[in-house]
Amino acid sequence: MNPHLNLLQPYPFQRLRDLFDGLTPNPDFAPVNLSIGEPKHATPEIITEALKANLGGLASYPTTVGVPALREAINQWLQRRYKIPALNIEKAILPVNGSREALFAFAQAVIDTSVPQQPVVISPNPFYQIYEGAAFLAGATPYFINTTQENDYVMDLTQVPADILKRTQLVYVCSPGNPSGKVIDMEAWKTLFELSDRYGFVIASDECYSEIYFDEVNAPVGALEAAYKLGRDFSRVVMFSSLSKRSNVPGMRSGFVAGDTTIIEKFALYRTYHGCAMNPAVQAASIVAWNDEAHVIENRKLYNEKFQSVTPILQQVWPNTQLPDAAFYLWVDTQQDDTFVARQLYQELNITVLPGSFLARQAHGFNPGKGFIRMALVASPEEAIMAAQRIKGLLE
Repeated sequence: MNPHLNLLQPYPFQRLRDLFDGLTPNPDFAPVNLSIGEPKHATPEIITEALKANLGGLASYPTTVGVPALREAINQWLQRRYKIPALNIEKAILPVNGSREALFAFAQAVIDTSVPQQPVVISPNPFYQIYEGAAFLAGATPYFINTTQENDYVMDLTQVPADILKRTQLVYVCSPGNPSGKVIDMEAWKTLFELSDRYGFVIASDECYSEIYFDEVNAPVGALEAAYKLGRDFSRVVMFSSLSKRSNVPGMRSGFVAGDTTIIEKFALYRTYHGCAMNPAVQAASIVAWNDEAHVIENRKLYNEKFQSVTPILQQVWPNTQLPDAAFYLWVDTQQDDTFVARQLYQELNITVLPGSFLARQAHGFNPGKGFIRMALVASPEEAIMAAQRIKGLLE
């Protein structure tokens, strides 16, 4: 067996099941699951109808690069959303089966283990656990940058030792962030690009939460948009996006990568062997989804309603609770042991949340997720408000 598999840690939700082992949730309350970032809003009918109308495509093998119409729909969306010039749909855009598998596979294509010193992959901490697993399975060593209130939950690469940066081949960036919801500003992007130019590492920008935000005139800045605004090309920059959160279709497994044409070309070659072409019916439905913005605006309104209702309730018992910049998580500083809080909410209120320490690693002397819980406001507005009121009643 691949010895790197022994480096993988249990996934946070397995740890959560172990944490709850032996506990019986209070039967007086209906269960509310706020632990996993799985959208619960209804899938738009235009997408489900497109899926059904194109089931005949199942009789054909799909290509790895997808049909031109899908790549063009993504291209048009990128231009509308980020105000960037048109990309070459043959070389700069590649459909993928959701951003998760692409983020994981990307490291296998990028990391060069033939170099004299062990390659490094930089990741925020807390983080999406895929980044760590991808680094290990690619034969690299993860280096974590703690993101805390002190650094406004943004990775500060200027604090990374030069000897680490010299070995760094890949940096995972998540904006809006998971779990903080923090959006990286232009100054941070500028610093990141400058360091990439100096040390030659690739930037993998995870933007799967980019379409959940609260101000319709101030959408989160993306990596390609930032590069274009700063007068830089897309060298060593690849963005990852997905329909899962944007369009409430996590089961469709549809996303894309876009950016540096040389990297995309090599990644497409890797994926040809990987055997991960997108289902033709899913491609057809994805075209419809990327071409429609009305359902996305309605989706944002639902999340905004929940955040505006839930946050003030929780602030009465957890005063440090803050609205995120974007995404659908509340990153709550409980000022207590986060595993104790998670067990208490589950056992006494039948509410499931994720301990923050499960999303982070001990790095530079501490675990930056310790004391926090992540609450995914993916349930209905009624359920989310009900859960907040239960918590307030218990903790008061």
